[in-house]
Amino acid sequence: MTKAIAFTQYGGADVLRPIEIELPAPGAGQVRVAVRAVGVNPLDHKVRSGALQGLFPVAFPAVSGYEVSGVVEEVGPEVTGFAPGDEVFGALMGGGYAEHALLDVTHLAHKPATLSWEEAAAVPTAAETAQRVLAVLGARAGETLLVHGAAGGVGTLLLQFARARGITVVGTAGEANQDYLRELGAIPVVYGEGLAERVRAAAPGGVDRALDAAGQGGVLPLSIELTGSAERVVTIADIEGGEQHGVRFTGGAGGEEMHHRAALDAALALHREGTLRLPLHRVLPLAEAAEAQRLSELGHLRGKIVLTV
Repeated sequence: MTKAIAFTQYGGADVLRPIEIELPAPGAGQVRVAVRAVGVNPLDHKVRSGALQGLFPVAFPAVSGYEVSGVVEEVGPEVTGFAPGDEVFGALMGGGYAEHALLDVTHLAHKPATLSWEEAAAVPTAAETAQRVLAVLGARAGETLLVHGAAGGVGTLLLQFARARGITVVGTAGEANQDYLRELGAIPVVYGEGLAERVRAAAPGGVDRALDAAGQGGVLPLSIELTGSAERVVTIADIEGGEQHGVRFTGGAGGEEMHHRAALDAALALHREGTLRLPLHRVLPLAEAAEAQRLSELGHLRGKIVLTV
C-alpha cells in the first residue's frame, strides 16, 4: 500500500482526504516513481470541483496531480533508457498527489542534478501546455504574440519558449508583475480598462496571435479585434467564452495531440543554457494539498505551487 490525497466526490477543497491505495505496478512502457514533489495546477481544482466532468472524467477515489519529480523504483516491460535509481520528472494523467505514481516513459525525462525536485515538478504541465499552444496557434519567428495572464506557470514558460524561437510577446498582468514579465523578455502591459489601446501602443506593428491563459471576461473579443480573426486566438482558461466567440479551446484532452517530449526537451535546453526561470509561488507538504488548491483557485500567482512528498 502507499499513501495519497484523494477525493471521493466532487466539491470544494475540503473533499480532499488522505487515503491508502494499492502500490501500482508498472505496465509496458511505464515506470513506477517514488514521488518527491508534485506540481499544483488550475486543472487540479477544476477537475476536483466537477467543472470539467465532460473533458476529464474520473473514477472515485480520484487522486489529483498531473506532474511529478521523483526516483524510479521499478520499470515495466519494453522500457529502455530508464532504470531504478534514476532521478526523473514528467507528466501523468492524474495520480501525482501520492507517495508513488506511474508514468509513461514518453512523458518522462531525466532530472539534472542542478534542477531541484520542486523546480522539476513545476515544469511538465506548464511546458507541455506552452509547447502545445504555440503549435496550435502556429506562432512563428518574427511574429508578435499577445498572452493574457502571462505571469502564471504556463505564461512563465511560454514566454521563454517563444523568446527562444524569435517570437515577440506582449504579456498582460497586474501592476506588481510588470518587471517580472520584462525580465522574462516580454513587453509588459497592465490588464484592465483601456487594454486594447495599451496593447496597440506596445505593439505598433500589430498583434499576430493571442493566447488567453487568464479566463477573464472580455479578453477573447478584444483578442479577436487585435488579431483580426478568431482563428488566431486560443484559450486554455475559458471553454464557454471560446464557444461563444468561436475561439479554440485547448486543454490536452479529447484526443488532442500532446507535446510532452518536445516540451521537456525545450525546458531542458533552456536549463542547460542557464536561462530557465521557474519561480515557485509556494511550496507546501502533500498533507496540505487542500490549502494548495485553495491558493491556486485564488489565481494571480507568480509561478507555480508545489507539494513535497
